Amino acid sequence: MMFSTTVLDFFCIPFIVFISFLIILSAVNKSVGVRRAYVKLLLKVFEFGRLSIETAAKERLKKEGEEASPAFIEAKSNDYNISHQKTENSLPTTNGNTLISRDSVLLPTANDTSSADYENSQKDEEMRFNLEKCLGYIKAGVESIIEDEVTSRFEAEELKSWNLLTRTNRQYEFISLKITLIWMTGFAVRYFVLLPLRIFVCFVGVSVAVIANSLASLIPFELLRHSCADIAFKISFRLMTRSLSAVITIHNAEFKPKGSGFCVANHTSPLDIAILSTDCTFSLIGQRHGGFLGLLQRALARASPHIWFERGEAKDRHAVAERLKQHVSNPNNPPILIFPEGTCINNTSVMQFKKGSFEVGGVIYPVAIKYDPRFGDAFWNSSKYSMMQYLYMMMTSWAIVCDVWYLPPMYRQEGESAIDFANRVKSVIAKQGGLVDLVWDGQLKRMKPKKEWKEMQQVEFAKQLKGD
Repeated sequence: MMFSTTVLDFFCIPFIVFISFLIILSAVNKSVGVRRAYVKLLLKVFEFGRLSIETAAKERLKKEGEEASPAFIEAKSNDYNISHQKTENSLPTTNGNTLISRDSVLLPTANDTSSADYENSQKDEEMRFNLEKCLGYIKAGVESIIEDEVTSRFEAEELKSWNLLTRTNRQYEFISLKITLIWMTGFAVRYFVLLPLRIFVCFVGVSVAVIANSLASLIPFELLRHSCADIAFKISFRLMTRSLSAVITIHNAEFKPKGSGFCVANHTSPLDIAILSTDCTFSLIGQRHGGFLGLLQRALARASPHIWFERGEAKDRHAVAERLKQHVSNPNNPPILIFPEGTCINNTSVMQFKKGSFEVGGVIYPVAIKYDPRFGDAFWNSSKYSMMQYLYMMMTSWAIVCDVWYLPPMYRQEGESAIDFANRVKSVIAKQGGLVDLVWDGQLKRMKPKKEWKEMQQVEFAKQLKGD
């Protein structure tokens, strides 16, 4: 009996000390540097793996060309070196920049001399069919079959080199004995050490969120209640991000959102909320959920002014706008955190912003978020993975590493439409985050293009056929 008590104390006391130390560090937003040292070690391991893969590839080429001429071996080696150099010196080929070079528009421009020559050569009242006018659309159709600009934004971002994760491997773990041992060690560390520890820390974070926000809601004095709710909000999300070994680098802290308004950011993952909430208090807006997300929503709503809609209410634009106006009209309310894209994009681009939050008025605080995909793919493909599957993938990744840029506040200019204002904010975020600025609606992930878009292209095509 005494032996079992001693063993229990041996394991329990360190855990209690560890959790207490973690909560204290989260409360003051400090770190002892363990996570950053861990990330630096991972980078060295990845670099060793890359060099080993390159060496193995060259040896394979040499072995294949042993019976061939020296010129064959040299040509193969040069081909490999050129392809590798392109990979290392450029962005990912499929999800960063486009795989193929497209024309900016399908329609002929004012400087299109061939079109001008054609128009000058025809008679004023003559209508002539020219097969060449179809070639631009045929070319665009083939390009879209190879790689269109929309669906490629909802696939995992490709890496320049393998990061030793099981779900992104290409059988690289069997290239050499050293790589196999490193991969097996990493697998054991991620699944048998980090995963249980991260689940435990996440459970502690959710428990702290429920308890701390419940206690803050009981404080009768409004000023003190708001201060305590602010602390509880930040501690809760700091604990949750640390359960994923998150390393967050904040830039331009002087532009951090202050007072009422809208904080607008690009959207890659549900983790965006947790990442931003470690440094600033926000009012969250969204549809009511059940399960894990519902538990967090109810806990946060006890002490903070968040806006949750039922499924039917969220479709009523007038009701949503009224709730937003009421919130921003109170200067004591924290800024509302908005993701105007309406869906998660794969960390390579920014897609069309919905104009709703830009019609309400008030200040807009732009924020750009960029994740480092080498340590784990933060993109949530909600069409493919459930929330629990996604959390499992994140907890079995190496870490979540990201940069956050606060940008100067922006205001709607006189005579500027809500759509133009939204596009202006979007372009600023895309430029700062090194993301591709796209005009497409992210909801094309789930629905077909609008009928008006098809009709517009049909009208323009008909004009070209008639020579207008």
